[in-house]
Amino acid sequence: MSSPINVGFIGLSAKGWASSALAPSLLQPSLQGKYNLVAVSTTSEASAKASAQKYGVQVGHEVKAYHGDSSQIAADPGVDLVIVSVKAPLHKQVVLPVIEAKKPFFVEWPAGASLKETLEIAEAAKKQNVRSIVGLQGRSSPVIKKVKDLIDSGAIGPVRSSTFIGFVPRELNYWQPRINASNIYTNDKKNGATALSIAAGHQLDPFTFVLGDFSTINATAATIYPTTTVIGADGKPTGETLPSTTPDHYSISGQLRSGALATIIWRTGYPTTKGRRVLLWEIDGETGSIRIESDSSAFMNIQNPTVYLNGEKVEVEAAETGLFGILGAAWDSYANGEEVQYATIDDAVKNQRILDAIERSLVEGKTIVL
Repeated sequence: MSSPINVGFIGLSAKGWASSALAPSLLQPSLQGKYNLVAVSTTSEASAKASAQKYGVQVGHEVKAYHGDSSQIAADPGVDLVIVSVKAPLHKQVVLPVIEAKKPFFVEWPAGASLKETLEIAEAAKKQNVRSIVGLQGRSSPVIKKVKDLIDSGAIGPVRSSTFIGFVPRELNYWQPRINASNIYTNDKKNGATALSIAAGHQLDPFTFVLGDFSTINATAATIYPTTTVIGADGKPTGETLPSTTPDHYSISGQLRSGALATIIWRTGYPTTKGRRVLLWEIDGETGSIRIESDSSAFMNIQNPTVYLNGEKVEVEAAETGLFGILGAAWDSYANGEEVQYATIDDAVKNQRILDAIERSLVEGKTIVL
């Protein structure tokens, strides 16, 4: 058995996605022997020491504590892979020193606050010839793998069209008309964490992983909620309101390179109500159809939806593993060198190009050829 990958983790603080999802999925028993947490880095000395102490107890050995510039943890000769889990507007400045140190890296989606930043990261990684993995774990879902297998096997014949409808409910307080005070940065478009880039962007990867790339894009958008109410840690409005800087509803259509037509509709803002579908993805082939649906989450990188083939429910092995199973499968694929099964910085560039085409279509009012 090969030696475990020694991990240095940037952004592993007491709260947030890193501590609630990424770290637990990496350290779960099924990946024992494949990864070894050896160092953490946060913004302050106190939080770094607290994190190192906490995870040192969990992994059973000392974990080094770094704080400040990411070049410090990247320079540690004992670190084989640097995980970067910070807010989108900080991705580039944190990950570039890691690449400069010629260390393989994980970076959360969207891997930069814009296409330009993602391209800079990708070009740096290519120059230094370092491996990458990006937090687009939807393709690692057993459901997505099953759907791809069904299509590739010809179960529904050639794909002719596909419609994807996703919904982010108001009570999550991610985007307008309600947003948590801790996430105010997502309301500013320049920070690259909008409903389009995060909610829609995350699901573009499994969509194109299954069906292939877009050749054209045409988009329409609407701002149903022009203002955003800031919600405090107690779950109540703080009294602060902000103008919404991006749309909350998108209708995206285009043609795939296969010739199939694709339509994606994203809705955010209204509350969950009885019967309101959170996710509905239909794939129509010449001889059959596949339906993927969920009443609880549109994020296929977080939760496994239900699949139907020609109206009959498909039993998917390991679908019950949920979030840690999906994230864990991505970590496992990286450790095994199964590159197609996990997203890289090049996949992030591809998805950012689609988002950029959507934005250009909205501004220019025309179809964008990719």
